[in-house]
Amino acid sequence: MNERLRQESTINIRIEMNSSGIGHFLFMNTMFSKSTAHPYLAKKSTKPINFYCTAPSAQSVYLIGDFNAWDPTSHPMRRRVDGWWFIEVQLAHGHHRYQFLVDDKPTLDPQAAGTARNERNEKVSLLAVS
Repeated sequence: MNERLRQESTINIRIEMNSSGIGHFLFMNTMFSKSTAHPYLAKKSTKPINFYCTAPSAQSVYLIGDFNAWDPTSHPMRRRVDGWWFIEVQLAHGHHRYQFLVDDKPTLDPQAAGTARNERNEKVSLLAVS
């Protein structure tokens, strides 16, 4: 393999610790050319993600998260006949923090991939979209 080809396929990754001591990756330098005919740009693509919340006696359920600036009215969920609430949201590649608002009460998703903390250090649900 010639030297130029080897340099163009190198990815340098650095792991840093944030203020809470959690490691995260910083992509320092990607040498891949962005001028390909059909580039795969995961960061710019979105996927339909289905959210379900069981709350058969609730009057209202909303989905809030970092993808809608935690707006308590922008994503109302629809009640299904079986008592579950549903919404489909287009989300970009990456990790997203969210909660359900069940009758105005923040509620974690028991089916979430994990939990994280929001800007107010409250526990929220975590979802990874790839």
